[in-house]
Amino acid sequence: MSRVSLTIATILFASFGLAGCDRGAPEGAQESSGASVVTGKIDRSQAGELMPAVNLVDPAGRVLNLGALQGDPVLLNLWATWCAPCVKEMPLLDELAGDYDGRLTVIAASQDLQGTAKVEPFFAEAGLDNLHPWMDPEALLSMALADALPTTVLYDGAGREIWRVTGELDWSAPEVRAAIDEALPAQ
Repeated sequence: MSRVSLTIATILFASFGLAGCDRGAPEGAQESSGASVVTGKIDRSQAGELMPAVNLVDPAGRVLNLGALQGDPVLLNLWATWCAPCVKEMPLLDELAGDYDGRLTVIAASQDLQGTAKVEPFFAEAGLDNLHPWMDPEALLSMALADALPTTVLYDGAGREIWRVTGELDWSAPEVRAAIDEALPAQ
């Protein structure tokens, strides 16, 4: 990571402490941090925006360009290991990825600056079988999409935003599953 990118990422993550997840807050305190961001609600105000063509990497060094994912709907989750709401919803996203396998691509893009050193052990310990440990080493997605973590964006098969959620969401709730089903092609 370049020095400029690292500085930008550091500033960005410092602002997350003010807007959403707070690394230093005791567990449970993050939900009542006084954030100005409305959390846990589906937001359609940016519908139609294109998915950023950002490169993600995995622990093996493989690269995934998000711009190349057109064709299938994508649920893109920005998260970090230090974010309590992010950690809480990861098993639900893993279950969702399994339930929608072949119909929806679920991507969990870690915003951890330590990358593989934090993400790989987290995936192993959490037993996440349906998600792949993708990392955004320069925090480009955070800069493009997120006011706070977690932020999750649903894109249609053409790579256009349908809706987004800032904050924790119950990914198993019937109303959330119905909102996801909107993006799926008719069978």
